Amino acid sequence: MKPETLNKKLIMSFKDKLLTSYIALEDYLEFDSPIHDVRNKAIKIFEEKGFPTKKEEAWKYTSLNKLLKQDYSIISNKENNVEWKKVRPYFLHEIDTYKIVFIDGVYSSFLSETTHDDVDVCLMSAALTKSKFKPVIETYFNKIAKKDGITSLNTAFTKDGAYINIPAHKEVQKPIEIINFSTGSEAAMFLQPRNLIVVGENAHVQIIERHQSLSENKVLTNSVTEIFAEKRAYVDYYKIQNDTDTSSLIDNTYISQEHQSICHVHTFAFGGDLVRNNLNFYQKGERCDSTLKGVTILEGNQHVDHNTLVHHTAPNCESHQDYKGIFAESSTGVFNGKILVDKIAQKIDAFQQNNNILIDDKATINAKPQLEIFADDVKCSHGCTIGQFDEDALFYLRSRGIGVKESQALLMYAFANTVLESVKIPELKMRINKLIANKIGVSLGFEL
Repeated sequence: MKPETLNKKLIMSFKDKLLTSYIALEDYLEFDSPIHDVRNKAIKIFEEKGFPTKKEEAWKYTSLNKLLKQDYSIISNKENNVEWKKVRPYFLHEIDTYKIVFIDGVYSSFLSETTHDDVDVCLMSAALTKSKFKPVIETYFNKIAKKDGITSLNTAFTKDGAYINIPAHKEVQKPIEIINFSTGSEAAMFLQPRNLIVVGENAHVQIIERHQSLSENKVLTNSVTEIFAEKRAYVDYYKIQNDTDTSSLIDNTYISQEHQSICHVHTFAFGGDLVRNNLNFYQKGERCDSTLKGVTILEGNQHVDHNTLVHHTAPNCESHQDYKGIFAESSTGVFNGKILVDKIAQKIDAFQQNNNILIDDKATINAKPQLEIFADDVKCSHGCTIGQFDEDALFYLRSRGIGVKESQALLMYAFANTVLESVKIPELKMRINKLIANKIGVSLGFEL
């Protein structure tokens, strides 16, 4: 049997396993659930479209084939306990935070701190089953998520995740952490968290999201997050991706912005076998402000693909994209960023920049910045650079007695600074500085 034929059969067997598991899952679901019909439509979309392949332009540089050959455990109902000392390093324990924590896809009440005081910081499973949440679920759930195969798969299997609803004129007094742990209780685990975040008019929230494996067993996570920012809402969102080399992540985030809302998303991709970030902004009101920033530092055979979209559908808005990548050894980076400006969206100021450093000859970066503009009175720009260390800057540092490794580290820190400087939580910024220092293997004794 040809390898291509074998691969197709293995992938098809995983797809068949998922479709069969959905039939079994239906026995546990409530038929009067507000999303029952949504689930059934979603599984039909997945059955029709399946997993994305490299034949699709948006997935040209990223193949899921090797991930889909695993025999994943799909549905977990048991709560696997973990010791606090084992997971403590992954929490932002320097400050007080709300915490929504899942272990192998199951909510951990022991590690979590939720609230219903003025704001709802709780579970998607509760929101899907309790009548008081029904109006919000019916209004927002699956309203901006794409109807592609991979997102629809998550929709069909929606079971748990974070449910955050911030009423109008409320400011969450401390950051919210969403953490998904996998313990390795199964040889291979497939997880599908689903998050719904609604930020009311003039409300404020800061959120930190992380996926973390605690073992060397295989784990593939297909995560979907929908964020709705109403008029003048403020959303400050951080994604920390520093997982093991046996863990892979497909992260699908969809953000809808209304009049004068401000949304910032920072993505720090430092680890994992394969990571695909699908980040989509939809500006639906005037004077919206969208910021997408990211730092990627890879080594070994790690692969990270950033696929971004900012869709301007209203006039007088701004968007700012700034992604930095540092690639060592045989690692691979992808940046596919698109700015789409509708005809009605006049007076837009849209900026996109992607800069990359290749440390080793075998490292690869595939970059595809895109502008699609149908308005005639806009200010849009994009740029992309791929290079190596500035030899003059290295020589200058070396001439002052700084070692080669330390000189390179200084340049890498300076390279990443335009992204790090906009992190609004000081304790998180300090943590990311330490992650970067560990990633490049030095201790510089200072922070940006």
